[in-house]
Amino acid sequence: MDKKICVIGLGYIGLPTASLLANRGYQIHGVDVIQSTVDIINRGEIHIVEPDLDTFVRSAVNSGHMVAYTKPSYADIFIIAVPTPFHNGYVPNIDFIMDATKSIVPYIKEGNIVILESTSPVGTTDKIEEVLKNEGVDTSKIYISHCPERVLPGKIMRELVENDRIVGGLTPQATAKTVEFYKTFVKGEVLSTDAKTAEMAKLTENSFRDVNIAFANELSILCDRFGIDVWELISLTNRHPRVNILTPSAGVGGHCIAVDPWFIVHAGGDDAKIIKVAREVNTYKTEWAIEKVKNKALTFEKESGRVAKIACMGLAFKPDIDDLRESPALYITRELISNGLEILAVEPNIKSFNEFNIVEYREAIKQADIIVFLVAHKEFRDIQIDDNIKIIDFCGVYK
Repeated sequence: MDKKICVIGLGYIGLPTASLLANRGYQIHGVDVIQSTVDIINRGEIHIVEPDLDTFVRSAVNSGHMVAYTKPSYADIFIIAVPTPFHNGYVPNIDFIMDATKSIVPYIKEGNIVILESTSPVGTTDKIEEVLKNEGVDTSKIYISHCPERVLPGKIMRELVENDRIVGGLTPQATAKTVEFYKTFVKGEVLSTDAKTAEMAKLTENSFRDVNIAFANELSILCDRFGIDVWELISLTNRHPRVNILTPSAGVGGHCIAVDPWFIVHAGGDDAKIIKVAREVNTYKTEWAIEKVKNKALTFEKESGRVAKIACMGLAFKPDIDDLRESPALYITRELISNGLEILAVEPNIKSFNEFNIVEYREAIKQADIIVFLVAHKEFRDIQIDDNIKIIDFCGVYK
């Protein structure tokens, strides 16, 4: 490949994308504002946990096809893959996208493709064009598109290639140019649309998941009230040929499902009724879980005359990764600690944490009076626990 690609943002999406493209022969100029991240990558190492990513990055760096910097450079294609958090009140914050857009202005030339991969509120790709115009770029001579990432943490390197992709350009020409690029490395189908539809598609995918998880979480709360085993209930109900209830949890985390529905609610207002209620149910489930643990701890103290040691099993937002973004498990652990409870924090995918000590899971099980399963990490499956230990399982890993 003779094309040079500048990837802005070397996090959970940007780094896998950059390293994959480098291994396909593209020359990659990676950009991250954190110098330590740049240094780690340029050593051929990784700063996040993702299966196979270390091999891709090491190969990309050793081949000379990928180098990381803190500033952009001239390129044929610019890919923006920076975070899109929200402000208080669940207002979308696209400041990182706007800053990334401004950072590439000095390096844009005629014929460039500018791709936004960050999950964004509808209309963000149009704002990229607006920023570029305001900075003096003739946007009629470049191609601007949105192509949202659609990967599952833990399977990113495979799904970047195998999953279908949605490409929406600001013009039909931009769509066609961007589709042509993605077809060079995507085995799945590359689907064409316009930018706003592509933006809404990603938000819709994650809102669909959020709504269905909310149903499962609400069921778990009701089953607790009725004295029913929710895991058995779901197993039985899912034997119906047209029913597929998802797995309850301690809440919903991650930068996608826990965040993206709010982008729709913020823009859609009162017309986004189900999506808003689902978000509220999943947020409530986390608070409900905290109260459940606190009540169990209080009962233990009354019965035993001493403060319970509570093992919080898992801090990541989903199984078998180290990603803590919007994690309900981390939030629960923090809240329990702030309430003065004696917590043994367990996260097998993280070696150390700056807020509190991480305890090895086997050691935590030995010490704990109450074991709270927050994340269904593979290490927690089939472990043996004494009958006298109290167990609260919010994720169905210890059934």
